[in-house]
Amino acid sequence: MSFFELVNLGLLLIHGLVSVALLGAISHQCTAVLRTAEPNRNEAFINRYAAVNPMAFPWAVALLYVTSIGLGAVLYPEYRLEARFSLEEMRLLPVVGLFELKEHFAAIGLGLLPLYLSQWKLSKPVSAPRASTLTLGFIVWFSFIVGHVVNNFRGV
Repeated sequence: MSFFELVNLGLLLIHGLVSVALLGAISHQCTAVLRTAEPNRNEAFINRYAAVNPMAFPWAVALLYVTSIGLGAVLYPEYRLEARFSLEEMRLLPVVGLFELKEHFAAIGLGLLPLYLSQWKLSKPVSAPRASTLTLGFIVWFSFIVGHVVNNFRGV
């Protein structure tokens, strides 16, 4: 394995770890935003999972999101030149299309970050900005799943 491939693999692993951290942070925040005022005793796990302070997450989510996008941008040329070409040769065009959709959603999420941060800065915990948080949560989950699907089709 060449030095370039080793560095690429390391960056891909770091990208994956940052993505998992982002997934955890946005999932906690989305669950806290959706949590009802009256906890149900039958949903003990959900109540504990959602019993976080959603006001503590916006800057962590933003930092992890930008870091994930930055690492993805560094890794993108390798995907574009190697993996995508192989996927197209194997006629796996739906997989390529999913990755294109992921890129577009990630760009929309990047554009949504200033609104998301400003809404969390101005809001009280009771009136949390649900729409921007849930939209960002959907984008993060979609991107995470599609990234793994594409990686599983092509391999590292």
